[in-house]
Amino acid sequence: MKRSVIKIDDERCNGCGLCLPNCPEGALQIIDGKARLVSDLFCDGLGACIGHCPEGAITVEEREAEPYDEYKVMENVVKGGDAVITAHLKHLRDHGERRYLALAMSYLRENGFEIPEIDRPPSQAEAPGGCPGARTVDFREAGACPGSRIVEPKEGDEHQDRRAAEPAGSRLRQWPVQLQLVNVNASYFQDADLVIAADCVPFAHAGFHDRFLRDRALIILCPKLDRMPEAYIEKLAEIFRNNRVRSVTVVHMEVPCCFGLRKIVEDALRRSGKTVELEDYTISIRGETVKGRPARATNIR
Repeated sequence: MKRSVIKIDDERCNGCGLCLPNCPEGALQIIDGKARLVSDLFCDGLGACIGHCPEGAITVEEREAEPYDEYKVMENVVKGGDAVITAHLKHLRDHGERRYLALAMSYLRENGFEIPEIDRPPSQAEAPGGCPGARTVDFREAGACPGSRIVEPKEGDEHQDRRAAEPAGSRLRQWPVQLQLVNVNASYFQDADLVIAADCVPFAHAGFHDRFLRDRALIILCPKLDRMPEAYIEKLAEIFRNNRVRSVTVVHMEVPCCFGLRKIVEDALRRSGKTVELEDYTISIRGETVKGRPARATNIR
């Protein structure tokens, strides 16, 4: 299967070993003076080790790799003792990997290990290393979105004749959202109603959050400018294969090049072999018109 796995640049790596304590899964070892990924099986691809490499030798790449196996990882983790177990559970929690966290805790219960207390939200200082833009976060654990409020204009404001009504709050429930950055095994894809939107849609359609995003996971891409349809088809297919996605809503602009988004999704469904309810909406360039195609079960084999 194709998924995110770390990559180590041998020329940059100086063998300092600072990455090792930040990989509680045990995927890294120092061999012949260099950090080595000893097993794809143990690497979750979340990149907690990246920020601890002083040479910038570690990155994350998409490639064919063994599926990550939380139970086999836990067999390795528990050998390190309580501190390593706690570090691993916090690592999963901080990345919003609720499915893997539940599996890890199940392993501990089944094998008679005490489960450490890790429910406290992570502080900024505890935030995992690596690129912040690619760190997987499930906002559902942080509570509901803020309510709507009215912002009163200040005296002297040239627009004080208008009352700026802020929206009811962001409906976004995860990070990241760009298809190149999302983790195919992220917890927010499991049992999800998924919106796959062209990049321009949220800018054109003022009601995007309330109309399309409420209680849904989100993926965005540009079928014209990204110029990587094959990679996108495979990654979407992997998301469909690895998770029970309940429905897909495709939202694109009315311009011809944007209609390619639906084909990308259909090709991914064909490749995954899954049956998914599919809706398709077209947004005008003024954001004034929403044209919808009715939902239907789609199984393109």
